Amino acid sequence: MSSAPSPDLPAAAPPEAAFAAAASAAAPAPSDAPGTAPASKAALYTMAALATVAVAGLASSALLWQKLSTIQEQLARQSADAGTQAIEARTIALQAQEQARDTATRVTVAETRLNEVALQRSQLEALMQSLSRSRDENLVVDIESALRLAQQQAQLTGSLEPLVATLKSAQQRIERAAQPRLAPLQRALERDLQRITSASVTDTAGLLARLDDLVRQVDDLPVQNAVAQAAATRRLQARHATHDAAQAASGAAQAWWQTALQRSWEVVRDEVRGLVRVSRIDQPEAILLAPDQAFFLRENLKLKLLNARLGVLARQFDSARADLAAASAAINKYFDPASRRTQSAATVLQQAQAHLKTAELPRLDETLSALATAAAGR
Repeated sequence: MSSAPSPDLPAAAPPEAAFAAAASAAAPAPSDAPGTAPASKAALYTMAALATVAVAGLASSALLWQKLSTIQEQLARQSADAGTQAIEARTIALQAQEQARDTATRVTVAETRLNEVALQRSQLEALMQSLSRSRDENLVVDIESALRLAQQQAQLTGSLEPLVATLKSAQQRIERAAQPRLAPLQRALERDLQRITSASVTDTAGLLARLDDLVRQVDDLPVQNAVAQAAATRRLQARHATHDAAQAASGAAQAWWQTALQRSWEVVRDEVRGLVRVSRIDQPEAILLAPDQAFFLRENLKLKLLNARLGVLARQFDSARADLAAASAAINKYFDPASRRTQSAATVLQQAQAHLKTAELPRLDETLSALATAAAGR
């Protein structure tokens, strides 16, 4: 491959042209006169010098031309090598680009697979946590429902045995689960169990039975304005008992007419003694109570006792205590305080009021709060 000479170097003339120019300059010009011999010699010398210079120039031009040709060949060879190297470099660059694309594709695929693996791992961890939490939540829900059912049973029966049994069962289930997040719930169960075990509860069934007996006895309670009749009845009963004892002791010695006469005399004597009676009246409205009003008074007292009974069943102890207090006030106000039945009824009401103060069941607020916290996952 050849290239054009560099424009910076002067163009060398061909050797034939330089030689012709030197010969024409060295040839002696024809002389017309003989007097020109010395001048011709000088010209000859000049031409010889010029020829020598021309030959020297021709030789230098040949050398320069040869050197230029060599330089041109080197330049052509270097440019060919540079072109080859450029092609090879371009090929290598293309290969590097392809390798970079392949590497980027592989990196992208690897990152995608890594993301998929990370997503699968997070999903698996979430599934495991969900399974574990679901099991714990089911356990918490079962314990809460069992405790609420036991609390309802305890309220209905008035006994603490259902609560104690349910708390112990819940403790055993939490111990078998062995979950650290349920440790606060286990401590709350222990504290509530100790508090319930040390608590005392009134026998609700016995209290209800006493209230039922009291409701049945209301019709037999004497009111205060029937005190004279009640006293006469008591005296008549005592007299009959004494007479029966005396008659049993003496036998049938007396005749029947004597017995009847004696009984008539005793009745008349008692009636005469009961005509005048002096007593202190603390409750005037109780003395002025009419017989038909006494009926409604007894029915009202029965309603108050039944309301108190319903309050005990419904665990509304404040309402039950209020009804018992109203019934006790009515008994003390309208009924005979000297009667044994009235005194017995008042005693039963006082005992019922005292029992209601301790009849409230202990609540499981701490355990229920711990259950709510565990169910929320905190």
